[in-house]
Amino acid sequence: MGGQPLFLAPRLESRLRSLLDSPDLLHTLTDALGSPLNVVVPDQLADNLRQFRAVYDAHHLGGQVFLAHKANRSSALLRRLAATDAGVDVASLGELQHALGAGLTPDRITATGPKNPEFLWLAARTSVTVSLDTRGELEQLATLVRKHDLRRTRVLLRLAGFEASGVRVLTRRSRFGTAVGESAPLLEAVERDADVLDLVGVAYHLDTTSPTEKAVALEGCLRVLEECRSRGLRPRAVDIGGGFGVDYLADGGQWERYTTELTEAVLGVRPPLTYGGHGYGLRNEAGTLRGTLGLYPAHRPVAGARYLDELLAHPAASLGGRPLAALLLEHLYDLHTEPGRALLDQCGLTLTKVLEVRDPEDGGPLHLRLAAKADDVALEDHGVLMDPVVVPGDRASGGSPRGGLPDAGHDTGTEPVAVHLFGSLCLESDLITRRTVFLPHRPAPGDLLAFANTAGYCMDFHATRAQHQPAARKVAAWQEGDRWRWCLDDQYWPTTPVGGAN
Repeated sequence: MGGQPLFLAPRLESRLRSLLDSPDLLHTLTDALGSPLNVVVPDQLADNLRQFRAVYDAHHLGGQVFLAHKANRSSALLRRLAATDAGVDVASLGELQHALGAGLTPDRITATGPKNPEFLWLAARTSVTVSLDTRGELEQLATLVRKHDLRRTRVLLRLAGFEASGVRVLTRRSRFGTAVGESAPLLEAVERDADVLDLVGVAYHLDTTSPTEKAVALEGCLRVLEECRSRGLRPRAVDIGGGFGVDYLADGGQWERYTTELTEAVLGVRPPLTYGGHGYGLRNEAGTLRGTLGLYPAHRPVAGARYLDELLAHPAASLGGRPLAALLLEHLYDLHTEPGRALLDQCGLTLTKVLEVRDPEDGGPLHLRLAAKADDVALEDHGVLMDPVVVPGDRASGGSPRGGLPDAGHDTGTEPVAVHLFGSLCLESDLITRRTVFLPHRPAPGDLLAFANTAGYCMDFHATRAQHQPAARKVAAWQEGDRWRWCLDDQYWPTTPVGGAN
C-alpha cells in the first residue's frame, strides 16, 4: 500500500474496553448464538443519561431527555431506560407499543415521525404527547379525539425553515415540520381545536451537526412561543430534537491524516485507499478535486452532553445576545431533547467471525470474508469510518483457532496488514467497508472482528435477512464486580439477574 498504516482506532471507554478484554466470553457467545452478534450494555445508557442531566442542572433547566427509539430496537436498552427518569421518543405504532410494554408511562413518551391513524389513536388514547408536523396532522388528530371521545391530547408543533436576522443564516430544509413563516395558520388551528388539543410547546428537527443552525432554530422557537402567549395560549416547553453527535475515534490526528490521504488517493497522488476507487463523495476531474466528502465527522471532541452545553451557552443574536439557556430559564420554559446516537454512545458492539483470509494475486490488501452482511454492520451507511478490534481465537493447539478453516499455511504475523472486508452475500457490492482497513496483525479464520460503539443506528437499523442469511441476534451484558454476565436481549429486565442469565 505504501506509507504507514492508516489506523482509525475506536474510542473505547471502560465498559467496552473491559468487554473486549474478555475474549473467552465473546467467543463463547458467538459459538453459541452465531455471527454476527450484537451485544448491548444497558448500564452505559444510564451513565450517559446522567451526563445529559448534569448539563440541565448546570443551566438550572427543567425538562425531559427522550431517547430516540429508532436508534436501536433493543428491549434491554429500553427497559433499562424505563428504570431511570428519562423518556422515549417513538416514531411508529410498533415503537409506541414497545415503549409502553417496557414500562415507560405515557407522560414519559412523545410521538413523532410520520403517523397513521392507528398510531395517533393509541397515542391519544394513552395520553402520550404528540409532535405534529403539519396542519393536516393537527386536524386529523383533533377529529380522531372528538370521534372517539378521548381526553384532551397534549401536542407540540414541530417547526422548520428558520432564518436569522442580520447576517443571513438559514437552517437546512427538512421534510419534518411546518415552515416557521407559515406558523400563523397552525396556531389558528390550535386555537379552534383548544377543546381537544393542549398546546404544550414547539419543537424542531434538524439533520445537521452545525451548532449555529441549531441556535438559529431555537431562537426561532422562542419567538413563536412568544406569539403563542400573545394569543392567550400557554406553551411551556421547547423540544430541540437530537443531533448531539458522538466522538467515535480515540485519536483526532488519525482522522485528520486519513482524510488528507484519502483526498490524495482520489487525486492519484498516492495509492488507492478504497476498494474499486470509491471516493466517499470525492472525485477526480482532470486533476481537480470535485464533490463533497460524505462522511460523518468521526472525531468530534465536542459531542453528546458537551455539545448540548455549548449550544445552551450560545448567544441568541436576535434576542439581545443573551445565552439561550438564560432565555429558557427566564421564561420558565422546559427544555426537551431527543438524543439517539449520543445517548447510546459506548452502549454496544457487533461481533463478526472471520471465515476466510485470502492473499490476492495482485499482492494488494488481504481479502477477509466475514460471517456477516454489510447491513449487519451499518457503520458506513451512516458515514462512520472506524477500525474493528481483532479478538483472536484459541491458537494454543497450534492449529486453526476454535476449529476454523486452515489459514492457507500462513501464520498470523505481528506486523500491521491492510485488508478488505467482505460480507457473506453472493453480491459484489456486499462490502463491510469500502475503505482499506489496517489491522495491527494478520487475522486468522475463527478470529472475531469486534466493531465497537454500534448501538446508535449501526446495529439493526438496516438489518435484513437477504438470501436467507440470518440477521444478528442480540444479547445484553452487564458487570457484577469483575465478572461479566449476559442474557438474551428480550430476557433482560432491570431486575435481572433472573432465570436465563449467565
